[in-house]
Amino acid sequence: MSTPKEQSWVEAELEDSFDEELEMEIDDERIARELRQITDLKHKSTLDRRTYFHELLRLQAELVKMQDWIVETGYKMVVIFEGRDAAGKGGVIKRITQRLNPRVCRTVALPAPSEREKTQWYFQRYVPHLPGAGEIVLFDRSWYNRAGVERVMDFASPDEVEQFFNDVPEFERMLARSGIKLIKYWFSITDQEQQLRFLMRIHDPLKQWKLSPMDLQSRVRWEQYTKVKEEMFERTNIPEAPWFIVEGDDKKRARLNCIDHLLRQVPYTEVPHDPVVLPDRVSNPDYERKVLPDNLYVEQTY
Repeated sequence: MSTPKEQSWVEAELEDSFDEELEMEIDDERIARELRQITDLKHKSTLDRRTYFHELLRLQAELVKMQDWIVETGYKMVVIFEGRDAAGKGGVIKRITQRLNPRVCRTVALPAPSEREKTQWYFQRYVPHLPGAGEIVLFDRSWYNRAGVERVMDFASPDEVEQFFNDVPEFERMLARSGIKLIKYWFSITDQEQQLRFLMRIHDPLKQWKLSPMDLQSRVRWEQYTKVKEEMFERTNIPEAPWFIVEGDDKKRARLNCIDHLLRQVPYTEVPHDPVVLPDRVSNPDYERKVLPDNLYVEQTY
């Protein structure tokens, strides 16, 4: 019987800090038994794991530097993630936020509008989530719902859609004039790749929650989504907030390419920090630590 390899405290802590990414990577590669028989939908990243992890950690270190600069300078940034269902938006958002301060960088994923919100100015429910000085806001889907799912599923009338297209360029110019840097990403995948990812979700109990009736309809209405996407690019790709398309069939490359591109949109520099010195613990010789009752402790099942 083999015994676990002994590690120093530092080695164990470093390994633990990287386990989160490894867990997500293993989760990405799990495949349900039913799908092992589907030979015509096999897909493997051409980027080897060692290179991927090395580059991801390097880019995440740069994201931390960018975060420090944004806080130091009071920069305001909004990043919009749009794209077809299962295109990988959530995966790249996780990797961006993974090592950042959640008080600085936060994700907004709004539910369907309430009855009251439906009566408001369309952009009103998004405005409270815009950043203040020194903040980054990532929108996991955004006001572009109106140009996509709401339009295809007839949740918005033709007049409402047309009003949106008339308003959104000026709304985004207003954001730019207010000092907000707005970056818009569209994650693009092929029909076949989306089919594979949907099948994974159907057969994987840990991912079934990601499937909604809207997602299933997006398969049926693939061509409709394509048409409205093309018009959306044509009418909302403005100099103050252009669209950037991320090729998403290879998840690993999509994550690295998107983060690398995001970093190049911000003129950040490394912010110098004073050396951190751990202070000595203050010890009171008269203090006696109380013995707490056993029922306050979580059972040590593992």
